[in-house]
Amino acid sequence: MNTITSVTPQQTLRIRQQAEELEGVFLNMLTKEMFSGIKTDDENFGGGFGEDTWRGMQSEQLANSMAQNGGIGLADQLMGEMLALQEAANTSKSMFSPASGAYK
Repeated sequence: MNTITSVTPQQTLRIRQQAEELEGVFLNMLTKEMFSGIKTDDENFGGGFGEDTWRGMQSEQLANSMAQNGGIGLADQLMGEMLALQEAANTSKSMFSPASGAYK
């Protein structure tokens, strides 16, 4: 099935990147909550500011890696919605463009 779309390949690539970034933010929030349940004063870890900083970076990297490697499917769902919104924006822009209609 061939569908004609006004969304350029560059726009599609940018939308994909934005969807993955948003999924990464969501996963980052989830992983931070997951790590928050780990005791920081355990004898296996030193605790303190350094450990808190390291855990924050670890959760961010884990979340970004998950999102870039397929994630949980959130980016795929967002992608469809974002493409539809971009298509609508491109269509409305061309409808109200001064280069179309009687004023070419």
